[in-house]
Amino acid sequence: MSNPMETSGRCTVLVVDDTPDNLSLMSDLLRADYKVKLANSGERALQIVAGDAKPDLILLDIMMPEMDGYEVLRRLQFNPDTEDIPVIFLTAMSAKDDETIGLELGAVDYITKPVNPAITLARVRNHLLLKRARDLLARQNHYLEEEVAKRTREVVELQDGTIRAMASLAETRDNETGNHIRRTQHYVEVLARKLQHHPRFADELSEAAIELIFKSAPLHDIGKVGIPDRILLKPGKLTPEEFEVMKTHTTLGRDAIISAERETSQANPFFRYAKEIAYSHQEKWDGSGYPEGLVGNTIPLSARLMAVADVYDALISERVYKAAFSHEQAVEIIRDGRGSHFDPDMVDAFLALSEEFRSIAQRFSDGAHAMAAQVDRIATDLPAEHIELTADGAKT
Repeated sequence: MSNPMETSGRCTVLVVDDTPDNLSLMSDLLRADYKVKLANSGERALQIVAGDAKPDLILLDIMMPEMDGYEVLRRLQFNPDTEDIPVIFLTAMSAKDDETIGLELGAVDYITKPVNPAITLARVRNHLLLKRARDLLARQNHYLEEEVAKRTREVVELQDGTIRAMASLAETRDNETGNHIRRTQHYVEVLARKLQHHPRFADELSEAAIELIFKSAPLHDIGKVGIPDRILLKPGKLTPEEFEVMKTHTTLGRDAIISAERETSQANPFFRYAKEIAYSHQEKWDGSGYPEGLVGNTIPLSARLMAVADVYDALISERVYKAAFSHEQAVEIIRDGRGSHFDPDMVDAFLALSEEFRSIAQRFSDGAHAMAAQVDRIATDLPAEHIELTADGAKT
């Protein structure tokens, strides 16, 4: 009698044989320890296996009319729902080539006829124990995968929250609101996805790259934390000397990210995009931007995306020195900046999906309470840019 901890009557063994005497013999041998199901043909065996209560192990005769055991095994192996059921061949065929064929098809063992009862019971028990161990391991692996995924989500959420908090800290010292961060994030994402299959950008804008650019976007103005209040909060236009100090926020932001990067134990592509965006989002396509006066494609792709997003949002947002431009006015200003301020292909993409920008702006609008909180805070570097973009003198 087998160990009740090993068998305990819970396992089901399916015996498949076209000979009634063999089915009766195997049933008598196994039923003391297992629930036994019988099939007198390959087709009937597949019908039983297709039911809800699948067997834990199959004892399968090879030589059967219409559908032999090899074909039954092939079909079992082809079906993801049955491929893990262990199959032991019961056969009078004892040639090594026959065994090789069966094992290559996926059988776990061979028992030759006439069967030896003790050997048969031992092999059935051993393979059922192996199956239980595999099933337990699979459940544990599934649980661990779910736990890893859960922990990963928690870490990512913590990272995203930390990034937004850092970015919001910079924004509280300037005229922007926290929703500026969210809006520009989503502008950048939809623009990147629009360009994802463009010949110029397809190699760079993978799904992973777009996700990292989306995560990095909130840090574009993180360097403003390092700008003195007398400049950052000054009402009105900056002097040339003050504007030179303001322009250093791009370098301050990049250097802060570099410092954070050095504290990590391994390379993370997130830092690449964060540095690019913080340092180069004020560059212009024609080379008139800062901090380096980069031209055209020498400006990092992520920074070019951010430039369109940042300027659009600044244009449609109310400031103490100006009323908010309408969506239509902002679209025209960006259209006019095609090939001078902005990458031409990015402007074309922006024009094609400008209504999505409008929708994002509405979804993450600041609201009257946020605008009231801005009254005593004045932007400093953006007015200079917007005066260039709006020759009619938007600032009064």
